[in-house]
Amino acid sequence: MQIIHTVTELRAALNNQASIGFVPTMGNLHAGHIHLVELAKQHATIVVVSIFVNPLQFGANEDLASYPRTLEADCEKLKLAGTDIVFAPTVAEMYVDFDGKNLNQSMTITPPPIANELCGASRPGHFAGVATVVMKLFNMVQPNVAVFGKKDFQQLFIIKEMVKQFNLPIEIIAGETMREASDLAMSSRNGYLTDAQRASASQLNSALQGIVNQLKSGNKDFLSLESSAADHLNKAGWEVDYISIRSALTLQPAQTQDSHLVVLGAAKISNNQAGKTRLIDNIEVNV
Repeated sequence: MQIIHTVTELRAALNNQASIGFVPTMGNLHAGHIHLVELAKQHATIVVVSIFVNPLQFGANEDLASYPRTLEADCEKLKLAGTDIVFAPTVAEMYVDFDGKNLNQSMTITPPPIANELCGASRPGHFAGVATVVMKLFNMVQPNVAVFGKKDFQQLFIIKEMVKQFNLPIEIIAGETMREASDLAMSSRNGYLTDAQRASASQLNSALQGIVNQLKSGNKDFLSLESSAADHLNKAGWEVDYISIRSALTLQPAQTQDSHLVVLGAAKISNNQAGKTRLIDNIEVNV
């Protein structure tokens, strides 16, 4: 396995490769990431995994400085998984206008309007940062296929839209959400949770599953289902960002005629100083 830090080295290593699979990550890898690597291996002859904590997608009060950097441990996991190349660029390598302290955002991707809803409503500019770094990585790696997890359903949707709108010759493959034994969605940010918070973190998934069960039984009072689930979590000590039932095809608010839905949620597990970790989850359902 090669560990590469510059675009020049990366392009030389990938020259004349028949089929390239790509998995972009921010590191601090877990079993969910490895599942995406395994998917990429099924669709390509060489697999590239990027590890880059992208400053453009973090807000002013978010955890950019404290986000775990675990490159050595990540590379060991990727080597065992059969990864061919790890691309771990610096901020200066990724952003040519980086002056050592600040990013002069002279050229960014404008995502579709859905980027301002759901997670985008509480994290303004987040998806512009995601779209920009992914577009840059696509240009650097030039993959045939790229694999993204379904856990961040909105991000997956926006990346698919970007590929379609810019006519990129890349197939986007969606990996199922990997879960811990408690049904908590695997996430790099789960490491922030205290033992007590981890024990109750599956309540978010349970709330979404409750909505799914109601939808399957024929309940189409979407607003009531969303409000009831949010109230239940808030009373249990969570700080709910949103609970939303959407069309899985358009990510627009669900309509009674929609049959393929996705129930999405984002919440902080509690509102005390030790519990400000924001978790997201979603469940797809056909009704």
